[in-house]
Amino acid sequence: MNRSTLSLAGAVVALAVLTGAASMTGGDDSHAATAGSSSRLPVQRSTLLCPEPSTSEFADTTYTSFTPTGSGTSGGKATLVPATTKPTALKPLTSTGKPVTSSTDKSDSPALIGTADGAVAPGWSVSQTTVVSDGPGRGLLGTSCVAPDSEFWFPGASTQDGRQDYVHLVNPDDTPAVVDIDLYSKDGQLKGSTGDGITVPAKSSKPVLLSTLIADKVQDLTVHVVARSGRVGAAVQATDNAAGTDWLSAAAQPAGDLVMPGIPADATDVRLITYVPGSDDADLTLKLATPSGSITPAGNETLHVKSGMTTSVDLGDLTRGDAGSLIIGSSSSHDPVPVVAGLRITRGKGSDQEIAFLPATAPIDRQASIADNRSKGSTLALTATGKDVSVKITSSAGSTAGTSVSKTVTVKAGTTVSTAPPQPSGLKGAYAVTVQRLSGGQLYASRMLALPMDGVPMFTIQPMPDDQGLVEVPQAADDLRVLEP
Repeated sequence: MNRSTLSLAGAVVALAVLTGAASMTGGDDSHAATAGSSSRLPVQRSTLLCPEPSTSEFADTTYTSFTPTGSGTSGGKATLVPATTKPTALKPLTSTGKPVTSSTDKSDSPALIGTADGAVAPGWSVSQTTVVSDGPGRGLLGTSCVAPDSEFWFPGASTQDGRQDYVHLVNPDDTPAVVDIDLYSKDGQLKGSTGDGITVPAKSSKPVLLSTLIADKVQDLTVHVVARSGRVGAAVQATDNAAGTDWLSAAAQPAGDLVMPGIPADATDVRLITYVPGSDDADLTLKLATPSGSITPAGNETLHVKSGMTTSVDLGDLTRGDAGSLIIGSSSSHDPVPVVAGLRITRGKGSDQEIAFLPATAPIDRQASIADNRSKGSTLALTATGKDVSVKITSSAGSTAGTSVSKTVTVKAGTTVSTAPPQPSGLKGAYAVTVQRLSGGQLYASRMLALPMDGVPMFTIQPMPDDQGLVEVPQAADDLRVLEP
């Protein structure tokens, strides 16, 4: 066979592959997309990673797995397995629109590696909720299990006396991951850190106590986790001996405009922690989006943040009885300086106080879900910027029984709507909440779960960024020019 024959044969195979790909994505010859165009299609596989929940003997942890009804194909399953050699697995999710739950009270419960495919992959979410009823870690810890990535920012960690903060790293892959943990205080990057080149073995987890990386006792730290090789899931577990415990979820990537949606109406103290990763200082404006409009916090209208340094400010009882959201902007209209930011929020006082953390949150482009909601205690915070936003809130069927219910609300630009999700009729068990952006400006959301115990206002807040259930997929059209020699 000569070279021209081989080229022709190769071109025919290439044409068959292109045509087959178009057919698999639902296209046909009569409706082929033009070359270079793309469409948004449901993801076919998702991976989520859950950190080790708690080493306390007084801890009870619930895992709730959920996929909203809508964009998937058919079939498929979502499973969570320990990031160890143990063969046990949690209850699988096999259908959309209804959550499944599993629980454990073991103090050595491992991190989990989750995978979903088929119809349950698009928008799949897992909530990990832990109640520690006694001891120094007393409190409510909540986190949404995260997709693996190569970079995470955590403003709000600490190594001060009375705090024990761990960075939990989970590696879902068959090869080791190598991770650097950099710590930044008000004086810049802390020297003497031993957080470089941490190896996380394949399909395993590693908790790293921050106080073992540095000798400094620092109230406010920004933690930067970077994977040199491989990918990991990361979260920070913060325990305050006097004020409770919770997870720090990763903050949205550095940007000039940031939103932290969902400061509770009864917050007794709010502390803002910011960091500038670039080479320029940032001059920021602060606004509170309340139910009636945006206001400027008295005495905290602006904030100057030096490059490479963590800057924090105590905003006190910022909300003063009305739930709100903190909006950070740039004082400069030209080339705003990207920052990362998060809030430490306190409810209650004295020995009856509890803390939670709320990072700057990415907006919802299409929809987001939070899997674990109870018959009482769930509150949604919705914030709109730019323009009014029309939002559909859907509460799923219960994990044991119940019927899904929806309602639509309008969030005025520059305001925050704080509302309980609609209650599924005949609810038994946990239910999931899905927030859909129907039209309008940018939408930001979070969910607070409050489970008071013995006079302590235990609570946790989970940000709700877009679920990334749809992805841009390039489409190919038949092009006979590939047959030209």
